[in-house]
Amino acid sequence: MSSPNFIPSPTSEVSVSSLYQEPILRVRSWQYILQYLSKKLLDFLGAGLGVLLLSPLLLAIALFIRLDSKGPIFFRQHRIGRNGKAFVIWKFRTMEVNAEERLKDLEQLNESEGGVLFKMKEDPRVTRVGKFLRRTSLDELPQLFNVLQGSMSLVGPRPLQLRDYYLAVKDYKDDMLQRATMLPGVTGLWQVSGRSEVTFNDMLQMDLFYQENWSFWLDLRILWQTVLVVLLRKGAY
Repeated sequence: MSSPNFIPSPTSEVSVSSLYQEPILRVRSWQYILQYLSKKLLDFLGAGLGVLLLSPLLLAIALFIRLDSKGPIFFRQHRIGRNGKAFVIWKFRTMEVNAEERLKDLEQLNESEGGVLFKMKEDPRVTRVGKFLRRTSLDELPQLFNVLQGSMSLVGPRPLQLRDYYLAVKDYKDDMLQRATMLPGVTGLWQVSGRSEVTFNDMLQMDLFYQENWSFWLDLRILWQTVLVVLLRKGAY
């Protein structure tokens, strides 16, 4: 599917909002609205079914985390979502409880090209169970509740940490402005295209490509590819 029609028509909804103090004109046709509703339906049914079917696995992971290290089962963190608004993301805890405080001491060891994202193959903050959860991406499963809450979608641009977000806005303001017009996703094009092996600029371009070519069928394709990537453990650390 091509990108939504941004030429006003009698059946279009026109609205103006702002982001980073920049005006945004949105024109939504009925075709766009129907696609939007199909995406919301996919999110609700997919996340609800996922929680139901995976509940035994969720309970088992929670038990292993509790037995492995001291601290809460879940990790909650503020991320930047749609229209630049912060929200709380849920993940299974994979690091020691003081991981955020130790980040500043590890910045010089960042292996990410450009330094926007923080990547470190042998991060000393990761617990034993955390290493397995990260390799298998099982730490992301609690975000199904974010989808049910409406703060995330099953497929979309990955929500950035505050640190990464503010660094990215400095160098990629226009692209970040466009990227932020969609709900962030549990998975997306970059997750099925290399994940940790992909540079931030490549990730950003993939997000913009997804946004311009988004369709219900593209979401289904990405979800299926995500299952394959997780099973093959490609690009995760």
